[in-house]
Amino acid sequence: MKYMATYDLMETMRVTNQWLGATAQAMGAHPAVALAPNPFFKMLGAWGEVTERTFARMVTKPAWNIASVVGEDGRDHLVKIEHVVTKPFGDLIHFNVTDRPLKDRKVLLVAPMSGHYATLLRSTVVSLLPDAEVYITDWHNARDIPVSDGKFDVEDYTLYLVDFMKEMGPDTHVIAVCQPAPLALAATAYLADEDPDAQPRSLTLIGGPIDPDAAATDVTDFGRRITMGQLEETAIQRVGFKYNGVGRMVYPGLLQLASFMSMNSDRHGTAFKNQIMSVSQEDIPAQAKHNKFYDEYLAVMDMTAEFYLSTVERIFKEREIAENRFVVNGKPVDIGKITSVAVKTVEGANDDISAPGQCIAALDLCTGLPDSKKASHLEPGAGHYGIFAGKSWRENIRPLVLEFIDANSDAPKADKTNVAELKKKKA
Repeated sequence: MKYMATYDLMETMRVTNQWLGATAQAMGAHPAVALAPNPFFKMLGAWGEVTERTFARMVTKPAWNIASVVGEDGRDHLVKIEHVVTKPFGDLIHFNVTDRPLKDRKVLLVAPMSGHYATLLRSTVVSLLPDAEVYITDWHNARDIPVSDGKFDVEDYTLYLVDFMKEMGPDTHVIAVCQPAPLALAATAYLADEDPDAQPRSLTLIGGPIDPDAAATDVTDFGRRITMGQLEETAIQRVGFKYNGVGRMVYPGLLQLASFMSMNSDRHGTAFKNQIMSVSQEDIPAQAKHNKFYDEYLAVMDMTAEFYLSTVERIFKEREIAENRFVVNGKPVDIGKITSVAVKTVEGANDDISAPGQCIAALDLCTGLPDSKKASHLEPGAGHYGIFAGKSWRENIRPLVLEFIDANSDAPKADKTNVAELKKKKA
């Protein structure tokens, strides 16, 4: 019970701030205050609206909100989310564009498990849907997973990716964004030895810490500076009584959010001050722009303690992937056994999370892969977010990734059949 009160105390603080915001918003909107022509009440209501929304979003999983996609026939095609594989700690989901022939490209987006939900890649999914069949790893919030479902660490994560790749088949093209890049590389190497026929056609690694020591950032410096004992004492808490995962040891999303915010505290502080002014002045466009970003940014999820600690220890401190010493389920994983999967790395020149040099290190580890199947791209002026969801992704990186996929799509073309009809035939 050592950590129980801490988790519940954090939740109490969040709920209290949400309540204070709602109360202030109600007071600012009360008809009685209209009798006093004082801007104080309008500012109070605006502060309350922004505060209530901010703290409420912290425990709300965002919706995908992808209603339709325009097809080549010029019609809007509805998008239906289908669960292909369901597991305790994460699902494999497919964005089925209804009444549209299957696309030749089949893409598996491996979403990060680093504090945010997979919906952080919503814009990435939207950008790929017109040209590909898109699947994504939808990781679950650890606070909602009962203790009876067991542990989940970096080895379990890797085996989840192996299962997802096997389910999708060898004509798959994997795109791993940020944190899962080293584990996606390991999963591919695991398949190369265990089940070569199940390997994907290509693997694109975007801004991932394959070798954290290749270029120092605040993230790598923190990983080097803190001891595992200190990290466990200061970051790990036990889920409180409010959630299904009561008793599970986790790295709380609220702590991760505090870490995210502290890295750019001045910028975030200014953004919220401006939002309060926008609400008080009823500037709807400015409000919408702020809410679009922060509704996603503030929505955080807990990670299992074993996943967080093993990531820091094995990926950052011990550099098991970087030194090709990673072990999964007692079996050494040799990245050099990847001989047929084309590998591409993408980095942002201004990335302060996974600095240039960390991701491209994957190519040197693929000793069994010919140079003709290796590629890399460094995007000038792009930060971490921009290389998978921003302007740099849309205008420069996405076309290069699709070109790389097409260049390595030597599998038989998919039958031009609607996904739903295909499933009926299989049944």
